[in-house]
Amino acid sequence: MAAQGYVVDGQDNDSYAFRDESQAVKAGRVPRIQQSVAPDLSGAARPGPRRCPRCGALLTKFEEPLTAREVQVLELLAEGLPNKAIATRLGISDQTVKFHVSSISGKLGAANRTDAVRRAVRRGLITL
Repeated sequence: MAAQGYVVDGQDNDSYAFRDESQAVKAGRVPRIQQSVAPDLSGAARPGPRRCPRCGALLTKFEEPLTAREVQVLELLAEGLPNKAIATRLGISDQTVKFHVSSISGKLGAANRTDAVRRAVRRGLITL
């Protein structure tokens, strides 16, 4: 059974009021919610689906969208460029390219560079 309510710790919770509220839940009635708590609960239980801001693809709860720079690096990876060439083309360091490749792989769940490109193409993030 899912949680139907909660008691805020540290407040003067009357044991009789708590008992009444817990009995209301057991009977299928919705207990009273303090007005100061109610705004915090709006929409918190069921957020809508997240979409990639770049392409609009649905994201699972574990996926993060790629940044604009990560997409640039990914496109250059798809061209088969090594880190040094990507760094030169984007005006960043080799180490920064390595960081982006690692971040891309993590976000896409890829095992390596080739897998990252394959997954990105499959998701419509880049085209070949």
